[in-house]
Amino acid sequence: MSGPPVRPGVVAFRGLWRQILRRRLSRLAAGVLVALALTALLADCIASDLPVMLRYQGQTYLLPNLRRPAALRALDNQQLRRELAHDEGWAWMPLCEFGPEQQPAILDPPPAPPGHGHWLGTDDRGRDLFARLVHGSRVSLMVGLVSVSLYVLIGLCLGLVGGYFGGRVDWVVSRLIEIGLTFPTFFLILIIMALLERTSILTIMVVLGLTRWTDVARLARAEVLRLREMDFVLAARACGAGPLWIMWRHLIPNAMGPVVVNATFGVAGAILVEAALTFLGFGTPPPTASWGEVLSQAYEHPGQWWITVCPGLLLFVTITSLNLLGEALRDGIDPRMRE
Repeated sequence: MSGPPVRPGVVAFRGLWRQILRRRLSRLAAGVLVALALTALLADCIASDLPVMLRYQGQTYLLPNLRRPAALRALDNQQLRRELAHDEGWAWMPLCEFGPEQQPAILDPPPAPPGHGHWLGTDDRGRDLFARLVHGSRVSLMVGLVSVSLYVLIGLCLGLVGGYFGGRVDWVVSRLIEIGLTFPTFFLILIIMALLERTSILTIMVVLGLTRWTDVARLARAEVLRLREMDFVLAARACGAGPLWIMWRHLIPNAMGPVVVNATFGVAGAILVEAALTFLGFGTPPPTASWGEVLSQAYEHPGQWWITVCPGLLLFVTITSLNLLGEALRDGIDPRMRE
């Protein structure tokens, strides 16, 4: 006896990892993204102005870089090293012993090139560039993932409703998509950000999510229009399944292929938009570390090459890796694109 029928979306997803692992560039891109995700997750243990673990004045501190105990708030790693030289304690220092917002005692120091304890140099306020880029990866990934998740949710819901019910509902959804497509997305984001009195990371994520859903809605609607006439959907409808059950159990799993590919490219686009907004002064507010904020300093100090090269290279590698992963997902989902 043959097993239960397998829906086409499930068949498409089975070859995704095989398609990614088959290509050398796809494997490299996946490794880069995993490393970047781990860097963002462990940013406080990679670059911090306090140790990861500390034994100081007879007391042991676990993760003082995260907990910020009152007894250590006036100290940093450099001061603790001097104190521990005369104390029977020890410290497990992070990879970079500077915090992203830690400034030297000198007022308005000039940017320093790589060296002298700073692997990638310092910015125009004397802050360690490596520490700011490490913590900036958290901002970039969070903006990309959250904003894309928001507009995928909006676009998927509208596309499902319009494609499944058709008629007037589909007419309304189609007109909403067309209205959204008439506005240039980046300029619309600039206008919204300029009208807001205060900006934050949450504001950027919400604005990106509310302005970039049209492509997902169009893709989801097209897939649902194709899938709703297939045998497994008709069989479910004949068995008495309601619209919500059919959408959740049958349409969403089978329509997610193009949406996942679009979302992968969308994360790259959201990271680039956040960097551009911050560069123009409408994005992540200082002193929060972000790649766009570091690039905005490069405009004010054109002769300091390290302020331009380091965040620019990180943006290039991240965007390229996401695009390579998106191409591999596209080829794995669409058999016509496979070699």
